[in-house]
Amino acid sequence: MKQNQITVTSPLLPDLRDFEQYLEDIWNRKWLTNNGHYHQELEKALSEYLGVPYLSLFTNGTLPLITALQAMRITGEVITTPYSFVATTHSIWWNNLKPVFVDVEEETGNIDPEKIEAAITPQTTAIMPVHVYGTPCNTKRIQEIADIYGLKVIYDAAHAFGVNVDGKSILEAGDMSTLSFHATKVYNTIEGGALICHDAATKKRIDYLKNFGFAGETTVVAPGINSKMDEIRSAYGLLNLKQVDDAIERRKHVAEMYKAVLKDVPGIRFLNDIEGVRHNYSYFPIFITENEYGMSRDALYAKLKENNILGRRYFYPLISNFPVYRGLESANPVNLPVATKLAEQVLCLPMYADLKDEDVERILQVVTEK
Repeated sequence: MKQNQITVTSPLLPDLRDFEQYLEDIWNRKWLTNNGHYHQELEKALSEYLGVPYLSLFTNGTLPLITALQAMRITGEVITTPYSFVATTHSIWWNNLKPVFVDVEEETGNIDPEKIEAAITPQTTAIMPVHVYGTPCNTKRIQEIADIYGLKVIYDAAHAFGVNVDGKSILEAGDMSTLSFHATKVYNTIEGGALICHDAATKKRIDYLKNFGFAGETTVVAPGINSKMDEIRSAYGLLNLKQVDDAIERRKHVAEMYKAVLKDVPGIRFLNDIEGVRHNYSYFPIFITENEYGMSRDALYAKLKENNILGRRYFYPLISNFPVYRGLESANPVNLPVATKLAEQVLCLPMYADLKDEDVERILQVVTEK
């Protein structure tokens, strides 16, 4: 008898009956979008939960990245990482800016601050790091470099929902941070995202930009786009916010089960918790050293699939290896040895709140048996 399929992720879902009550209220209000009741409630609730003063909701996680660059009036070149999801670099390209890739830290997969300065030119105006897998970047060092050269810092925090460092939200770092509420994330609104800033004037400009640039009924102040979140997903998000802490605790339990076994397996490395950091356990990546483990990453990926277990090589290939970007000088693999190595070694094991203990044990059995 074929075993059930274990997917790499599974969405956090609110109770359907509770959602039906919210839907009935939306139907009665007959206000489906354009800064409605639930949209306003979710912005307020997320600001309080995340510990940030100014948060603007978006219809997905890519548009906040694009809008952040617009709102900060970024020009020229933006230093970023090749080790991320393509939306990070696409947002730079869509603003007619030049992405400049620098290498990453082997320990975290985050952009290596010590490689940033060498990439700065007179055309550089911003840095766009990513908190990879929700692990915080070295924000202090990045900010020191930005201050020396007069650069803006926009963090892609798509993976970092609810992550705190020494009791402070990681979203406080830099000039802006963006979040993704895609169905695959720790917290989701089916599709959705947010842009976090630090002052009311910037929040107002962001809200203009996500609503066609309208500053009033007949006044358009910027070439904005339509990226507002609707009432249905806002209501869904309010319900999911009530259970996200429990979901993170369950994810932590899954991570601890993985670590307890994999710590003794030669050739497998995973990310350890960092002291002072409240992690969200958004992913569980392992990194395979083939000659020690006795099998390549791709061979393990195929073996899991044969056993009806879906892993994900995330991030592979590097953004810099995609045809649209590999012509850039900074995309040369010679300049990106660590990122290249991680991309060839990484495999994300299944991770989600309702992953059963017996399924984790089944995954571990496949990974550890030779």
